Amino acid sequence: MRIQRIQAIAVSLPMIKPVKMSFEEVRNAENVIARIETSDGIIGWGEAASAPTMTGETPGSMVAAIRYLADKLEGLPADDIAGAMHRAGQYLYGNNSAKAAIEMALWDALGQAKGKPVYELLGGAKRQRVPALRLIGTGSTEGDIAETQKRLAEGYVAIKIKVGVASPEADADRARAVAASVKDDKVLICTDANQAWTPDEAIRFVQGIADTRIEFFEQPVAAHDVAGMARVAAASRIEIGVDEGLHSLDDLRRHHAMKAARGASLKTIKLGGMGPAYDAALLCDELGMKVNLACKIAEAGIASAGLMHLAAAIPAVDWGVSLSSPYLADDIVTDPIRLDQGWLHVPQGAGLGIRVDEAKLRRYTREV
Repeated sequence: MRIQRIQAIAVSLPMIKPVKMSFEEVRNAENVIARIETSDGIIGWGEAASAPTMTGETPGSMVAAIRYLADKLEGLPADDIAGAMHRAGQYLYGNNSAKAAIEMALWDALGQAKGKPVYELLGGAKRQRVPALRLIGTGSTEGDIAETQKRLAEGYVAIKIKVGVASPEADADRARAVAASVKDDKVLICTDANQAWTPDEAIRFVQGIADTRIEFFEQPVAAHDVAGMARVAAASRIEIGVDEGLHSLDDLRRHHAMKAARGASLKTIKLGGMGPAYDAALLCDELGMKVNLACKIAEAGIASAGLMHLAAAIPAVDWGVSLSSPYLADDIVTDPIRLDQGWLHVPQGAGLGIRVDEAKLRRYTREV
């Protein structure tokens, strides 16, 4: 079985409502789909969100990267995913989101060819359901509390409050109020600043939430400032997690060695695919670091399925799983991931276990 054709398809998907973050307000999901056809006629699908502030990639650059790599990879064995991605790295530095979409499509095709779900190819399922984490980001205290209560009523067992949109003191007050509104002490509560603050500002924030039961605080300072992360971690009772600062296994080792993070948010778009994300999870387990698995806002059902297969196979999912497809008003798969009493269920069936609605895919395709 060989790679016969690789296509890049840019899509713009409608959100149910905007999500406010420190540097942006996401109103539409701008993603790129990789479609790989093998010599056996199997179609594999992969997906990656554009994340200029996280990976430096836009829909246009991702489409260009996939098209640039297509003729370098076409003709290679489709079942040698590591070999194909090594060749991609030889021809193109970086561009991890574009590579992640290609790599995910190869896993999907290989799973279909073998008649096995991708999690079996990754080493087998350790679980078939995972706790669902929901982002809370309306930008106001009243809005966040109302959104939190709505999501808890739907069964979510974990929430992540977006901060970094106001002063550390104002955001601490908002996070405190949201945390206080959660009466079930089994619900995981965390916060995420998306690099918004200086170390001094982040320390003021963690001091302001020190007596809450917020469990971890994600990426308080700029991605490159590992020393700043370590300063915040040393001043914080709450565990610090790395997100935008993690793009390789060496980044994980550096944050651990400097005591800059107690855990990590693993995303395929940052690490370059499902295989590298799986390897990162193994390293987290070795180092004693906690794991959150996450899609970027707002990846659709293809990427969500990929994340769920990772969630099934990795050693632990301590800080929950953040799917972003529930934030979309419409999806491009026929059977989106199911939420049941706060838990997300791993797709079954060969490959990623999804079917793409190609009529919807055409409807949401856009030129870049």
